[in-house]
Amino acid sequence: QVQLVESGGGLVQAGGSLRLSCAASGRAFSSYVMGWFRQAPGKEREFVAEISWSGGTTYYADSVKGRFTISRDNAKNTAYLQMSSLKPEDTAVYYCAAGAQFRSRSLRDYNYWGQGTQVTVSS
Repeated sequence: QVQLVESGGGLVQAGGSLRLSCAASGRAFSSYVMGWFRQAPGKEREFVAEISWSGGTTYYADSVKGRFTISRDNAKNTAYLQMSSLKPEDTAVYYCAAGAQFRSRSLRDYNYWGQGTQVTVSS
């Protein structure tokens, strides 16, 4: 079992940057694939980015590729999402998640979820 807590969300102007953090506690953090998802009002939760157990491989949704960077520090039991060149369409609640399946992008393959952190991008 692992518990996840996101932080770092907030209000930012278009073109700005934010860094989200996901602190994990419980079982060995490095044994999990970590992912970031987001859910905008009235829309389904969607995949944003994922990172392998060691952090050596990452994947991104096309909509954020080149603007967002996922990373992890296994010594600190923390995953990060650095978001740059933010757009109003990036406004959503952002969730981190832990799972065992890499390259899945599916919510069903992530077993543990944080409570989410709101990101609002103003135009």
